[in-house]
Amino acid sequence: MNSMPDTTRVAAAFHRQASEYDRTVLVQRRVVDSLAHTIESLCHSAPQQILDVGCGTGLLLARLHALYPQTALVGVDLAYNMCRHTADKLGDACRVIQGDAAQLALKDGSCDLIVSSSVLQWVSDLCAVLHELRRVLQPGGRLCLAFFCEGTLHELQSCYRDAVTSTVDHNSGQTSRLHSFRSVDEVLLILSGMEFEQYIVTSEIETDWYDDLTSLLRSIKNIGAGTVSGGSVSGLGWRGILNETYRLYRERYAVDGRIPASYTVLYLTAKVP
Repeated sequence: MNSMPDTTRVAAAFHRQASEYDRTVLVQRRVVDSLAHTIESLCHSAPQQILDVGCGTGLLLARLHALYPQTALVGVDLAYNMCRHTADKLGDACRVIQGDAAQLALKDGSCDLIVSSSVLQWVSDLCAVLHELRRVLQPGGRLCLAFFCEGTLHELQSCYRDAVTSTVDHNSGQTSRLHSFRSVDEVLLILSGMEFEQYIVTSEIETDWYDDLTSLLRSIKNIGAGTVSGGSVSGLGWRGILNETYRLYRERYAVDGRIPASYTVLYLTAKVP
């Protein structure tokens, strides 16, 4: 069964892992770099106010503050500890709000640039969030977003599914859950019904390498949101699934004793008429 995480679980996960986030993220740092370059190329003058949705520990906001030191910055995140890290990192340069991207405590048309990096894959209703971002953007304002889409962790997903199929007694009522990443086509369909113009959607693949499955799963946990959940499978049954997942992973994908994890990153830029 595919599932999208609820906001309470996402907030709790990122709250727990906030202190480890900056030390452990790899792909996310590269995505921040790419997004910052995109923003710099699009903004020919300094924005008046930038909103970072799902600001995390402030990695992207810190980059933008260096680029635009006079610009007002606002960071929003569900997780209290993430907000605290951003506030500590940026001080008076940034207003930090703990809140939901689908219900922003900001006035209509109050921002001329909204950014988000490696976050929107976790929202359950992307359409609602984009409508809210549209509300907050002023005429002529821009979106610059990056998030993981379909194809992300495909190696883990395929091996895990096959491991569940071969090891779980489906008559027992036990289930498995995998995070469902949206396809590019799904995102384009959502955008087609919204008041944006000049939107551009591209995707890139980033790959990290790990010594074993334990290291990979620990990395996913440390960025705040585990992708694979055992559902009602527990104890020896869950261990059996993990062992079979790792065996399949090595068999299909290992190179020089290491296993890859691929992330398909969707980059979206759009403008309000």
